[in-house]
Amino acid sequence: MTGPRYTPLIETLPSTVPFVGPETQERRMGHPFRARLGANENGFGPSPRAIAAMAAAAGDVWMYGDPENYDLKQALAAHHGCAPENIVVGEGIDALLGYLVRLTVAEGDAVVTSLGAYPTFNFHVAGYGGTLHRVPYRGDHEDPEALIALAREVRPKLIYVANPDNPMGSAHPGEVILRMVEQVPEGTLLVLDEAYVELAPEGTAPAIPPEDPRVIRFRTFSKAHGMAGARVGYAIGARPLIQAFDKIRNHFGMSRISQAGALAALRDATWQAYMHRLIAAARDRIGVIAAENGLSALPSATNFVAIDCGRDGAFARAVLEELTGDGIFVRMPGVAPLDRCIRVSCGPEADLDRFAAALPGALDRARARA
Repeated sequence: MTGPRYTPLIETLPSTVPFVGPETQERRMGHPFRARLGANENGFGPSPRAIAAMAAAAGDVWMYGDPENYDLKQALAAHHGCAPENIVVGEGIDALLGYLVRLTVAEGDAVVTSLGAYPTFNFHVAGYGGTLHRVPYRGDHEDPEALIALAREVRPKLIYVANPDNPMGSAHPGEVILRMVEQVPEGTLLVLDEAYVELAPEGTAPAIPPEDPRVIRFRTFSKAHGMAGARVGYAIGARPLIQAFDKIRNHFGMSRISQAGALAALRDATWQAYMHRLIAAARDRIGVIAAENGLSALPSATNFVAIDCGRDGAFARAVLEELTGDGIFVRMPGVAPLDRCIRVSCGPEADLDRFAAALPGALDRARARA
């Protein structure tokens, strides 16, 4: 009796995933987390209008969702001042990144990214056999100049950059990204991940024409709209590229419930403004908590804050482990020198209170381990 015949590429890949979910950790610990502040989720939740729309759609869940995502695409196009043909909707940015890599990257093709940047993109590139070329961060920012310089050397299919950035929360002004677009080598596509841009200061989002063939921009309903569990993402790009997604995307990947919720969330400008205030206040509170413990909070343009623990990655990991043991879910960057930090999501006041109460003891125990 034989099993499946895997491709040679799949045989070489490790059995791994980019993130271990908090639910997996809870099962291992045998109890739930007391504060869920590690996955960059928006703990304040979605618009009440979105909740009502999703509840109303639940009765029709026996039907597949509209494979064209027609109503949502129309609304997104109006929101961004482009044509519906410039937008593709999918199961979160993660899935759309996978589709893009499948469209553009064959085995051995070069791809440029930053060392320590969002690992799910790297996961997709490895899964399709691409060759990753990385540049280090410059300080706590991704380095556009270094990314372009490396791209001129290796002529990649894709350059990935997130603005604002995950895991550090930093952001470049829009004009920096525009200069980057102007320098993209011929035959290379700039992948601009803007998952957090709705939460960033004015001027962070560059004014890029939707039909510019050098760049594709990714947005999500997971962060500012508080709908991570609904898995709704979209990309804005030139029509030929967006049309190419139809060749390979999962046409029934979006549920009716998610489509209805996203449409209602997009229309609720009042809730979006309220959410910005809640997240800004939570960022400030995390900064205060860090300072009270002799730590430094990095400036953030996102719904999370990176806290510099003041030593190396081993110490930050010890702090993280101590917080985990106390029922506080946080995460940390994966490579030095970024891994001197822990990363704390903005969340409700009660969760931040629990984090504030747990952090002094976690630091003391981590220092005792050093």
